[in-house]
Amino acid sequence: MTDPTPPTLTVSELNRSARQVLEGRFGEVWVEGELSGVTRPSSGHVYFTLKDDRAQLRCALFRNRARFVSAPMRDGDRVKVRGRLSIFEPRGDYQLIAEAVQAAGVGELLAAFERLKTRLAEEGVFANARALPYPPRHLLVLTSPSGAAIRDVLAVLGARWPLASVTLIPVPVQGREAAPAIISALGLLNRQSALSPDRDAVLITRGGGSLEDLWAFNDEHLARAIFHSRLPVMSAVGHEVDVTLADFAADVRAPTPSAAAEQLVPDRRELAQRLALLETRLGRGIQGRLEREGQRLDHLRARLRHPGEALARQRRTLDQLAGRLRRAMQARLDAERRRERQLAGRLAAHPPARQLVQAEQRLQGARQRLAAAMPRELGRHRERLSGLVRELQAVSPLAVLGRGYAILTDERDRVVRRAADTRPGQRLEARLGEGRLALEVTGVSPGADDREAP
Repeated sequence: MTDPTPPTLTVSELNRSARQVLEGRFGEVWVEGELSGVTRPSSGHVYFTLKDDRAQLRCALFRNRARFVSAPMRDGDRVKVRGRLSIFEPRGDYQLIAEAVQAAGVGELLAAFERLKTRLAEEGVFANARALPYPPRHLLVLTSPSGAAIRDVLAVLGARWPLASVTLIPVPVQGREAAPAIISALGLLNRQSALSPDRDAVLITRGGGSLEDLWAFNDEHLARAIFHSRLPVMSAVGHEVDVTLADFAADVRAPTPSAAAEQLVPDRRELAQRLALLETRLGRGIQGRLEREGQRLDHLRARLRHPGEALARQRRTLDQLAGRLRRAMQARLDAERRRERQLAGRLAAHPPARQLVQAEQRLQGARQRLAAAMPRELGRHRERLSGLVRELQAVSPLAVLGRGYAILTDERDRVVRRAADTRPGQRLEARLGEGRLALEVTGVSPGADDREAP
């Protein structure tokens, strides 16, 4: 009788058999898909996942073949891979051993990301730039409670700022339910902000991963929820090279969860060092101020004198001035007395009565000389005046007028010398030796001299 039980295989034997069947059945194949999770360890090999919208395939590109790939391999790129199907026996992983990699265009996820990014940017969804409180009074962290991100955040916060108040809001960070859960939690926190005003900052974070692992943070509705959040939001999704729409919509972006914690709170050690430095500077400043004020006090004390000393000094000055005044008054009095004696001596030598007699005598002699000289001067001036009168009469036109001549003048008081200077009907005035006549020209007869005049 035959035993119906099949032979028992070890895991190694089963994996080896499966590898041989797989390699023998398919041989070399070409596969097209989208790159995801590209890693390059120090060995020089390249490990990546090739995927489409329904399935994914692990791939390995060994170092001796990776050096022939000219284009950089990046997550989201669409490529064609030539290789052999195999199984990595130690882990039982089904994989494609790549021999060549060719670019096949931009990946669908990356293209969708770029289109959505452009549209949201044009709508202004990426315009947030509010500053987060530093440090926040109560930080709300939206992330997976079992992920490495929350451990990194709490570790950095505990080391830098143990006083930080943190509340974990557990949400999924990968898969289809991640984006709706984060949107719902963010909306609830905004509605509760009025009841808990100390909750003043939100951190949305998770660790690194492939493009599809982080795709929940490229959700359009999540980006809009972050943009409309009344609470300021910081986004720290993935590693430094990972960029999501949530990063663009947030008020502040951090490259990693640890970097987000470093940006949110100060370092207590740096603050302690700064405080110690400020304390040292304050002590030095106070000591310097005390020394300067002490010097100033000593200087004021040196300048300050007892009021009795000032009074004594002023009393001595007053005594000196009084002595100088008495001596000056005595000297002035002595000088005036000497001058009085001199004037009295001069007055005694020349009495005023004698001078009055002498002046009276001089005045009498001057009167006599004046009385004798005046008739002679008057006679001399009369004779001279008579001669001048005679000379004046000899040349005076009045004397001519007295002999029967007349002087004719026109309306403008100009002297008429020729008959040609007048006209019939013109009114003239004639000045005679005695009196004046008003005349009217009835006719003009030019003389011989007038006719010859040019």
